[in-house]
Order: sequence, then C-alpha cells, then structure tokens
Amino acid sequence: VSTQSTGDSYVDAMLLLLLLFASAQADPHLLIAEQATRTAIQYTPGNFPDHVVNGLWKTSPASSWTAGFFPGLLWQLYGSTKDQRFKEQALRWTAPLAVNANNTGTHDVGFMVFNSFGKGVQLGGEGQDYKAVVHATARSLSTRFSPVVGCTQSWGSGHHCREDPQVETNFPVIIDNMMNLELLLWAGRDTGNATLTNIVRQGEGQGQGQGQGQGQALTHANTTSLNHVRDDGSTFHVVNYDPSTGVIKNRCTAQGYRDNSTWSRGQAWCIYGFTMVHRYEPHTLYLRTAERCADFFSSAIGNSSVPLWDLDWDGEKGTHFEDASAAAIAASGLLELSAATADVQKGQGYKILASRILEALRAPGYLGDYDKGEGILKHATGSFMTGSQVDTSIVYGGYYLMEALQRLNDHSDNNV
Repeated sequence: VSTQSTGDSYVDAMLLLLLLFASAQADPHLLIAEQATRTAIQYTPGNFPDHVVNGLWKTSPASSWTAGFFPGLLWQLYGSTKDQRFKEQALRWTAPLAVNANNTGTHDVGFMVFNSFGKGVQLGGEGQDYKAVVHATARSLSTRFSPVVGCTQSWGSGHHCREDPQVETNFPVIIDNMMNLELLLWAGRDTGNATLTNIVRQGEGQGQGQGQGQGQALTHANTTSLNHVRDDGSTFHVVNYDPSTGVIKNRCTAQGYRDNSTWSRGQAWCIYGFTMVHRYEPHTLYLRTAERCADFFSSAIGNSSVPLWDLDWDGEKGTHFEDASAAAIAASGLLELSAATADVQKGQGYKILASRILEALRAPGYLGDYDKGEGILKHATGSFMTGSQVDTSIVYGGYYLMEALQRLNDHSDNNV
C-alpha cells in the first residue's frame, strides 16, 4: 500500500475524508464515498482493488476484468457530488486503463474501459481523448464477433464446463457478455458505425445466422435471448458453439451450482444487460427478455432481499452462501427496467423489489466499515464451487450498489 497524494491535494483529500466520516453513518452514499476516498489515497493507480482478503484489498493489474470498476465508482461519486476531488482521483485511476484500447484478447474490455473512460465521458464531461480510447476499444472488441455464431466470443477455447471439464469449449459465450455490449452500442452511436450497432430495426431477431444487416451488439443480444434464456426466464451461464457452423454444442456452467441451475449473478447480468440494450434500441424483444429474467429472479428469491449465490442452491443458508453483488446488480437493472416497461403494475413491482434489496444492502450487516475491512459491500461471492472469493467484498459489488442507490434517488426525485 502506498500513498500517492502529497501536499495540498493530500490535505484536501483527508479533510474530505473527515467530513465524510462525520456523517457516513446516516447516508450510505457518504459511507461509500468514505471507503472509496480512503482506497484512492492509500493505493496506487494501476493496482486496482479487486476483492478483500483479511480486511485488505487484493489488487489486480489493468488487464484484469474488474479493473474498471473502481475508477467507475470514482466517476459516479463525481457525477453525484460534482466535487472536483473525486474527479481528480477518477482521472488518476482511469489513466492506466488506456492500455486496453487495443486489447483483443478478452470480451471484458467493456467492463474495463467503458466503466472507466466511458463513465468519464458520461459523468465527467471528458472529451475527445477519452472518446478515442472508447472508440478504439470498441473496435478491438468487435474483432471477437463471429457472424456465423451471431455472438462475440467470451473466452478462448478451453475446458470451461465445471461439471464436465473434459468437454472442450471452442466458442464459449457467457451471459455476462451482455454487459459488454454497451461499449459497442455507445461507440456505434457516437461514431455512426453501424457495424458495431445497427440503426434500422430488423424484426424480432431469431438468433444465430440471422444477423445479416444488423450490428454486432444487437445480433449478439438476439442470439443470447434465444439460446441463453430458458422458457421460464432463467438463464444458462455458458453456451458453447461450433465456430464453423454456429450450432450449439452444449450448455453448461462455469460458476454456477449445476449446468441446469441458475447462477444468481448471471441472472442479474441478464436483467441489467437486456434492459440496457433496450435503452439504446427500444424493442420488444429486449424489453420482454429483461422482464422474463426479472420475473424469474423475483419468484426465485421470494421474500428474501439478497439471493443465494445460485438460485437453485439447496445446501446451507445464511450470508456465507449469498451473493450481495448479484443483489446490487439486479437492483440497479430492476430500477431502470421499472421505468422502461409499459406495464405499470410490473414497473411498480420491480421498483418495490429493488427498494427492498437496497434497504437490506445499506444496512450495517452488508455495508462495509473501513475500520474492519476496505470493501464497500460485504457477503459477495465470486465462484462458490471453486472456493474463490466467497463471502467477501468484491469491487463490482460497491460499483453497482452506488449506481443502484443513485438510480433510486433519481427515480424518487422524478416520482417514478
């Protein structure tokens, strides 16, 4: 751990920290700001907070899929407060991620770059230099798209099916990939590049092989709606395609309980991802898919507020087996969906569920305390079955919690 700020800027940051600490207990936004400010001061840009081990952040490099979340959180804090000290920190923490502009090796450049540079444009008013990074990264992501499959490839070839590791996955697509489409959609709109996203609607979309005339992002969304989302609105984690024909070879899970179960964070990605695509391209297919995923999630958690790490988990219960990050992602998606749906009753239900989730997450049992741990949101789970990042704070949990709380405030202000 190292302190990067010196002189007046360091004093200013510490004064801000003291002001935040004085009132953090009354407002989760302030507690999040306190946690983020301490982390920004105490860690070095380029070593990005990933997850908490023994109370301290374990960091990851700019090449990590989670690297964009902490800079994105700082941009959110600047967007909600207009405090220049948050912008100064956001600029410092975003800069090292520019190396990913030409990264064609992962689909997660959407998380890495759009959540940092993209948020700098949207919330920080950054101009052409930031836009150029976003545009270049979108072009890099577009190289992973296969018109034969109708999707952007998530991972490289390998053995990604946890229950059957002998199965070779040649063209794996994971439900998480819906989130990275925003990079293509925003860049396509900003540049007028219809290869990234289309302008003219092409009907409901039929999945693989039906992408002619469509942009990559929407073709991917169409294919995912058809092949990842089950009839009851639940989701598969991984769909593996034959790259030469586009035919599905198998469906499985890498991080869920079973191949036919529903991994909670994957279900949250579905709610959020299809709602986001609908924002860019209002279309019945995307809205209805988001609603189906939301309805299944609502039914699966029942009267609970925080889901178990897998919605079909039949083992022990309690916070150790929950995923608070999935709850935060779902809450943020549900709030946007509540305003997007044409069904007033559904919309009210989604907002009520999101509010219930956030009421739980903002309580001391879930919200972090820097004196005890550097994370923002506790009881998150990365990969339960492999024992990785179980019942801890993970950086994206705090990012989506902040976003969801801000969306709830915006909805309340607009009487939505």
